[in-house]
Amino acid sequence: MAEPVLGLWSEFVENQWPIVADHVPELLGGVWTTVWLVGLSLLLGLIIALPLGMILASRLPIWVRALPMAFSYVFRGTPMLVQLYLIYYALGQQIGDIEGIRSSSLWPILRQAWPWALLSFTLNTAAYTSEIVRGAIETTPKGEVEAAIAMGMSKGLIARRIVLPNAARRALPAYGNEVIFLLHGSAIAAVVTIMDITGVARNLYAIYYEPFVPFITAGILYLIITSVIVFTFQMLEHRLGRHLATRRT
Repeated sequence: MAEPVLGLWSEFVENQWPIVADHVPELLGGVWTTVWLVGLSLLLGLIIALPLGMILASRLPIWVRALPMAFSYVFRGTPMLVQLYLIYYALGQQIGDIEGIRSSSLWPILRQAWPWALLSFTLNTAAYTSEIVRGAIETTPKGEVEAAIAMGMSKGLIARRIVLPNAARRALPAYGNEVIFLLHGSAIAAVVTIMDITGVARNLYAIYYEPFVPFITAGILYLIITSVIVFTFQMLEHRLGRHLATRRT
């Protein structure tokens, strides 16, 4: 039993390990591309999602909420890959045909793939995050709001001091899942030539015709990043809920 296992290990070290060892800089570059692409998408998506979520949770007329509702419905109801294709091919490549665009100072950026992947990921995560914000606001205990009104707080002050802080604490677990979901979904960036973790793994597979080691390595890298995200959100949840734990004891 031990000899076959040792044989497989020896074969891996001699033939497969160099595939990873010889391309560490490319793999680290893929990790960096994945991290900044996902991180910037989450930041921009959160900026968009906060006002949209507040509008969705409000009692404003339906015609005011119609556009945020349609935005959420479309981007949550269609696959992220389809959204990326539409934004990259239908928008990103067609915009170059507009007169004056190719001669403008923006063309060196617009002709690359990453701005369109960034736009696609940002809109997708904004749609999901806006629903997380809406749900967190709508579950605010009515008693807390009524107490704030009884103390004479204005609507803006209630939102800043009561509703939004409590909503952030309740939304944190769901938002942590959204961050992980976007990280895993970002693997499709490789289909538009972006060399993220998956893109580097696909490139190594194309060079060596060996799928096992590159994609196992990619899986391990995603697992490490996911573990860091989970740990970070657990720490945040513990920190934001610390006063509640003290109160329960």
